[in-house]
Amino acid sequence: MQLNLPTAAAAGALASISLLGMTPAVAEGPWAFSANIGAVSNYVWRGVTQTGDQAAIQGGLDAEHESGFYAGTWVSNIDWGSESPNYELDLYLGYGGAINDDFSYDISGIYYAYPDGRDADFGELGASASYKWFTLGLAYTVYGENDDGLFDDGDLYYYGGFDLPLPYDFGLSLRAGYYDFRNDDEVVELTDASGMPYLKTESHDYWNYGASISRDAGDFGTFSLNWDQNNGEQVLGYDTDPKFWVSWSKTF
Repeated sequence: MQLNLPTAAAAGALASISLLGMTPAVAEGPWAFSANIGAVSNYVWRGVTQTGDQAAIQGGLDAEHESGFYAGTWVSNIDWGSESPNYELDLYLGYGGAINDDFSYDISGIYYAYPDGRDADFGELGASASYKWFTLGLAYTVYGENDDGLFDDGDLYYYGGFDLPLPYDFGLSLRAGYYDFRNDDEVVELTDASGMPYLKTESHDYWNYGASISRDAGDFGTFSLNWDQNNGEQVLGYDTDPKFWVSWSKTF
């Protein structure tokens, strides 16, 4: 999961996709195993498209222990533009638990791998807490191949979400996040009103926000209509236009 920016690609994802909450299909003693597949009209991660506003096919495998430990892998095609890797492979593990019916928590680690573009790999540690319909979380980048650039160690992503079940198997999700990059500054050349060029330092840090309406269709999977947007600096390559996209997913 990477930013689709020329500067990021040359140098070197509630997230919209949940790693938890999937119904296991096969139980073997204390372990439960599941597989998931999905299709999206636009793969958007933390407010930024990963496929150049094009569609993606995605899928993964998961294992969960009755104690709360889990591990899994997930893959998707991507397209950041010229010299982009062709796909993303995520590897993750973690522990989730609940204090009572209203309060739950999760601690996880995830490695974002790009096998045909290894200089973009990075890893995060994350923690989140949920109370009823509300979730707050933090992801900290502990390793990055892109030295002195975005997605290097020290980056922080703060996020929050609101997930409300609705009648007739519908659901409403609201989300927002803030990306605080350690190496966030970039000097760009701009032009003033008289046409004279000048240099200005801009930050890659940005807010993102979005909403989804989903419908659980049982054996036919889950469908959703989604909106995402960010307020990054356009001069740095951020596309701040609203992204409307649809998705389908199914867990086996």
